[in-house]
Parts: sequence; structure tokens; C-alpha cells
Amino acid sequence: MRKGIVSIVGRSNVGKSTLFNKLIQKKEAITEDTPGVTRDRLYREAEWQNNLFLLVDTGGYEKFKDDIISKNIKLQISLAIDSSDLVLFLVDGRVGILDEDREIADILRKSGKKVIVVVNKIDTHITPPSVYEFYELGFEDLFIISAEQSFGLGDLLDEIIKNIPKFTIEDDSNRLKISIVGKPNVGKSSLINKLLNEDRMIVTDISGTTRDAIDSIVTREEREYIFIDTAGLRRKRAINDMVERYSVLRTLSAIDRSDLCLLLIDAKEGASEQDTKIAGYCHEQGKAIIIIINKWDLIEKDTNTMKNYKEEVLKKLSFIPYAPIHFMSVLTGKRVEDIFDLIEMVNNNYNLRIKTGVVNEVISEAVSKNPPPSDKGRRLKIFYASQVSVAPPKFLIFVNEPELCHFSYIRYLENSIRQKFGFIGTPIKLELRRRGE
Repeated sequence: MRKGIVSIVGRSNVGKSTLFNKLIQKKEAITEDTPGVTRDRLYREAEWQNNLFLLVDTGGYEKFKDDIISKNIKLQISLAIDSSDLVLFLVDGRVGILDEDREIADILRKSGKKVIVVVNKIDTHITPPSVYEFYELGFEDLFIISAEQSFGLGDLLDEIIKNIPKFTIEDDSNRLKISIVGKPNVGKSSLINKLLNEDRMIVTDISGTTRDAIDSIVTREEREYIFIDTAGLRRKRAINDMVERYSVLRTLSAIDRSDLCLLLIDAKEGASEQDTKIAGYCHEQGKAIIIIINKWDLIEKDTNTMKNYKEEVLKKLSFIPYAPIHFMSVLTGKRVEDIFDLIEMVNNNYNLRIKTGVVNEVISEAVSKNPPPSDKGRRLKIFYASQVSVAPPKFLIFVNEPELCHFSYIRYLENSIRQKFGFIGTPIKLELRRRGE
């Protein structure tokens, strides 16, 4: 059994993102009084009375605009409707029916999908007579709510559950969450589309067309992957409006809730200062990381091109020498499918647990080869070590006096562990404790 899919559609500024946030009980969608702020389909899991479903927020339908973004929004709305079990057609109860509402109603009637008309911005228990005009749109089911005040949402959720496949709370432990990060316009959304084999994201050559962090579920060999497409992080001085600031927060939040990060770099541009900052945040948060060099088809190559390129990238990203580098082209599809094997390998390392006896053998061998330095006649003594957690792997090393250990010696011990066990793609954490603590 699969989760039901429920889409929220409507024209701009009827409160779709506010309703979305209330139903998932988190502040996820960007809500601003600016038409067109939500532009991609935004998927999140929602739960009501022990039932789970996927809720989809969509961009606002606008009648008279003919630019590429508006056309893509209309395509996204159509795709959302096609993939849905139920559509919530949100309208503004204060404004009444507009031409855009009638156009959306025509699209929905032709789709053949189950539709509930949701009249928003009515925060009174006494139904205004003007609400009944919305039956003119041609749908039987009509619910009156105030998304902002949470009025009427319980009844609406009861109706949603009646009209979608039943799917109760399950263990999501088998799902691997992967955030795709990088500067604007390096191919993040195109990669998602390639993995999904559909035009899931709005993809144009205008940088910054993805503003929210967007989840997509990809199933491969009975394994579910949640890929999180993120807005490209710009330099701070380029972030000059509220929506851009929200987008940065969404990206950082996406990294926080992911297990693994794919850092996409444009092959023609190489690793930049901004890539360093993005990778640094992933590293600081203890996330597994894979460096993806996209658009490799555009590079003229000779025998040493790939080797030299790797060296240059790792020179700029010297704090993550453990990250594997994968070359591919989303446009041609070359080596895109190989990502899954690389993800599985890195994820296995991210969750690798080493027995205490084996850890101590490695540490003892490292100490015998290179004893800890002394400081003013005092020498660091290492008693024993143990791995205490995974994702990322963390080791406690018990010593006589932690302050005697220089960071360079901690780095030496980390390298010794990596030489023995690899841990490709994952940071590992070493913490010194005084024996007995």
C-alpha cells in the first residue's frame, strides 16, 4: 500500500502555503504576500489520526502572464493534479470567484480527479451567504476554513482521509535522505528530474528558480531514497530580499535533516568559495558527503584531466579529503545511474560500527609508531578507545589529561583509523575524555 497524494491548487495569494504549513504542522513552505513565491511542487508528509499522506503545495495559477516561469508553474500544477488521489481547490472567501478560479475549475473537471473546494479566510462559525457562490465552480464538496486561524481544519482532514488510500504510520528507517546542494544553476533540479524520469522541478537557465527545499521519493531495487533538491546558496551580499533569505534557511534545514549530501559542482567553473562554505556546513553538521562534478561532457580531456581536476578540487576543499569525487553529465545521462552504488557505499561507511577490541588495536599500533608528544614534562597517555555511535561514526578516547593532546595528534589518530577502515565519504568524530568520566 502506498501513501495517498493530496495536492493544494489555486490562484496566487489564496493561502495555499499557509494551509500547507498548518496541515503538516511545520513552517516549511515560504509564505509571503508576494504572488508566485511558491513555484515548484513542494512535497511533505502529513499525518492525521495515525494516517499518513503526502501533501503537495503548488505555485499560484496566474491568468495573464506568459513568461517562462508562469508557463512552468502551470505545467507543475498539471503534473501535481495528475499524480494526486485528491485535489484541494483553495479559493479566497473574502474576494469571491475570479477568472483564474474558473480556469482552474475547468482544468480540474477535465482531470477527472476527486476535488474538494476549500473556501479559505472565513474565520466565523456563521457562514456568510457569499460562500455559496463557490458551488458555481461545479464541485459537490465544499469546506469552509481559516488556514491562518486553524478554523475548520479537523473536519477537512477527516474528509481527506476518507478519500485517499489508507496508510498508517510506518517505520521510515529504510529511507535514505539525500540533500542535493551547490551554487545556483549547477544542475541540481535537472539531476532530480533525471532520477525521477519526469519534469518534477522547474528547470530553466535562470539561476535561482528553485526557492524551497523539495523532497522527491525515488525507488530503486526496493530501496526508497528521498532526494531533497535545495535552492542554490548565493553569497550573502547577493541575498537582498526576504524570499532569498528564507531559501538559504531552507537549504541549511535540508542539510540538517539529511543523512548524506551530494555537492554538485559545475565542471567548467570548478570549486568556488561558495562551494567551500556549503561543504563546510555539511562537514560541521556531521553529514556524509559526495562531490559530484556535473557537465563533465563540456570539458576537453586528455590522459590526466580527471586526476588533475580531482587534485584541484580537493586542494580547495581540503577539510573533506574523505569525500569521493564522481564525474558525470546530467544532460547526457552518462554515469548518473552510478550515483546509487556510490550512495550505498558511502551510507554503509556512515553507519559502520567497529568492535571495541579492533579499535584499540588500531589506536595502540598508531601510538607505538608515533607516541604522543610531551608538554612541559607531562606526556599524554591513551588508555583505551571505543566507538559510541554511527551516522557519523564517533569514537571516545580515554586519556589521562585531554588538554595535553594537540589537534594535530587527534588528526593523526583519525588518519590511522581511516587507513584501516576507509570511512570513505563520511566524517568521523574523535572526542577525548579523562578516564573515569
